[in-house]
Amino acid sequence: MRRMIQVFFLLGLILAGLWLFRHLDRQRVYQQIIDRLEAESRAAQVLVTAVHEDPQTRQPVTTIKFIEYDSRGRPMSPKYFTFRGNLIQFESLVVRFQDKFVAAGDRFRGKSVYLFWKAFVLDGPRTQEFPITRVDQIPGGYKIPGRTSGFENEFWRDFWQYTFDQAKARQAGVKSVQVEAPGVVFVPGYLYTIHIEHNGGLRIDEKPLAPILRGEKIS
Repeated sequence: MRRMIQVFFLLGLILAGLWLFRHLDRQRVYQQIIDRLEAESRAAQVLVTAVHEDPQTRQPVTTIKFIEYDSRGRPMSPKYFTFRGNLIQFESLVVRFQDKFVAAGDRFRGKSVYLFWKAFVLDGPRTQEFPITRVDQIPGGYKIPGRTSGFENEFWRDFWQYTFDQAKARQAGVKSVQVEAPGVVFVPGYLYTIHIEHNGGLRIDEKPLAPILRGEKIS
């Protein structure tokens, strides 16, 4: 009998330890997610890396290099998109929560979420688009590097449901979901910087590349 009591006691200690570990790990992941939501704007940069003429349509075919900066301002892995044409638009998604959560300093709902959503060229039935952030996935700019967490996946899965389901959005305290998609004509020799502003506006700035970089193949 005494032996059985010892076994149950040890089993209880093990289960309590596992619960505590999972609870503390969940709290660490949650805090890391919150830390990544502190940013009040997001940025990306774009370069035209190649242009050639389509012999059939006589239109330019433009390849761009897109680098997004995460919520802490660190560059992410580059993406390359090739479009028929060079009037390229970028779409952003900004999700805001109700003012009462902001005023109360709610750990999650006191902040907005800023996403680069897609890049596209409008051309009727030949419209092309490339996703930058996929629905139901952890946004690249907010991903906790170097780990896979069930809680992190669950957190962002709920976020997407709250964003696009009106009933759930109201329950979760979502105030607005704003989409903007400005575009410019992208040409070689310029560096384009895209900003998602605090108020949800998307802005594209451009400046000439330094003379030493002109004509060079930029990888």
